Amino acid sequence: MISEQHDNYTLLKDEKDDIQDFASFLSRIYDQFKGKNLIVDLLKYEEASLMDLISFLELSNKHRATKQSFVLVNTALSRDEIPDELLVVPTVHEATDVISMEDMERELGF
Repeated sequence: MISEQHDNYTLLKDEKDDIQDFASFLSRIYDQFKGKNLIVDLLKYEEASLMDLISFLELSNKHRATKQSFVLVNTALSRDEIPDELLVVPTVHEATDVISMEDMERELGF
């Protein structure tokens, strides 16, 4: 796994070729990322299925419950195919924008 620390988020990328294994791995090492906004870059998985992305749902829910952002980056599926509980955007830039917006909302008490 590649981990890049930025000012207000951590970017995580898989170095292997199994998206569901990556989701499982992140769940196992989750404690390392508590208190940080996370962007999970899955752009290399151009053929990701809905089930692949849903493998991150439990981790996403757990992380978002701590009032931190959890954003997946992938373009394999349209927004209409992805459940509302899972935040998936097409670019890392858009993911950083989402985190900035969510940070503002948290500061304002929403």
